[in-house]
Amino acid sequence: MSLLAKIFSKNKKLQVDFCERNLDRFLTAEQYPMYEAFFKQKNIVYKEYKCQSKCEQCEQSPYAIVNGEFIQADDSTALLRKLKQLQS
Repeated sequence: MSLLAKIFSKNKKLQVDFCERNLDRFLTAEQYPMYEAFFKQKNIVYKEYKCQSKCEQCEQSPYAIVNGEFIQADDSTALLRKLKQLQS
């Protein structure tokens, strides 16, 4: 892929980092297939960490670190919507 194609590509590469504990706390079995489908996309780089030392936020609501930016939502479905918005 040429440099210009990378710069003007509609599919931004997203690095999405999760806390294992946060996922265990907020992600339900019904929501798992939606997340799995999202992470199978080629422009999504997904990594799960045992802990990200964000304990206060972790206890309150689901979150992810996307390209270094902290993203939080009221529930896991809303978080996935935010991740999809960042992708486009």
